[in-house]
Amino acid sequence: MSDEGRIKIGLAEDNVDFCRVLQEFFKPINEIQVVGAAHDGLSALKMVEQNLLDVLLLDIILPKMDGLAVLEKITNISNRPRVIVFSAFGNEEMTKRAVDLGADYFIVKPFNLEILVRRIKEVSGWGKKKPVGYTRNDVELEKEVSEILQKLHILPHLNGYAYLRAAIILCIKEPAMINAVTKNLYPRIAEQFNTTRQCVERAMRFAIETAWNRGKVENLHQLMGYAVDEKKGKPTNISFVAKIADRIQLERKMRFKN
Repeated sequence: MSDEGRIKIGLAEDNVDFCRVLQEFFKPINEIQVVGAAHDGLSALKMVEQNLLDVLLLDIILPKMDGLAVLEKITNISNRPRVIVFSAFGNEEMTKRAVDLGADYFIVKPFNLEILVRRIKEVSGWGKKKPVGYTRNDVELEKEVSEILQKLHILPHLNGYAYLRAAIILCIKEPAMINAVTKNLYPRIAEQFNTTRQCVERAMRFAIETAWNRGKVENLHQLMGYAVDEKKGKPTNISFVAKIADRIQLERKMRFKN
């Protein structure tokens, strides 16, 4: 997909009526093209294999092969699309399992279709120029950051997940950014996600508090060192982002030396 091109999406949804609703909704949206629709897991897998999709909208509950199995099957496909998983059940374990299998976003039914369009654009990178060399290294970096956030119990259905991931990646690529969080970092994230600086800051804070309240302190120590201290309280947005960015940079340097 070029920056000016349409986002090619596939629908994998067993509810035929809802599938038609989605197809009709997307028709007048110039940026999105529905390439195909499948009503069971096997057909969804075939659709991905036979079409160059940018985004797959994948329901968890599908006949013949469920959405999680589809995710597992398409992991090593060369033309693997970005995947937005949706389900009527907001089960945290199911969400984590979907993310572990490569889902880029998880949305719970019923959902606002306008928000769905925004998520499709976000995960596909529509309208954003990729820097020269945006290839496997960038994809691997996104994956590393995502895995750490998930281990900290920060899951993709939280807005703060996307904001924190973007902030960490920015600070890895532009280390000076961590010294200008309010002036530069928050506004950059807000512009990327079409929101406000205040919303970015609050969503990050909520996501970090979620990690603190749900995660095991030993896991937090393992991933972030002793920036996490029960007596000192939760890490700030800045210290959280900086610590994860430093950790990834150090691990990458060690891998390079070896």
